[in-house]
Amino acid sequence: MSETQNSKVYDLEDRTLKFARQIREFVKKLPKNIANIEDIKQLVRSSGSVGANYIEANESLSKKDFAMRIKISRKEVKESRYWLRLVETMSNSLEEVRNELIREATELMKIFGSIVEKSK
Repeated sequence: MSETQNSKVYDLEDRTLKFARQIREFVKKLPKNIANIEDIKQLVRSSGSVGANYIEANESLSKKDFAMRIKISRKEVKESRYWLRLVETMSNSLEEVRNELIREATELMKIFGSIVEKSK
């Protein structure tokens, strides 16, 4: 891998890590009702899985394995977006944070989709 490609790999690793951390900070502020507690668990799991699968993709042994891991990352970020839309925020400031996180999830979905297309 060239140095430029390599730095892009790590930029996306950092970006997915930042996304998972932002999700964790966001959920700490959400109301703790029965529905939210269950939805938060799912959101935390899926947001962490995005970056974990991306790291696995970068360590893959074959092009097929790489594509599969990237598709899983895309699926997990799509799922994170779903859970973000489902949780109850109960405040305008949390609604703004949620919208920012949904935008980031959408951007990550597009990036992973583009990587999948280019890996064909």
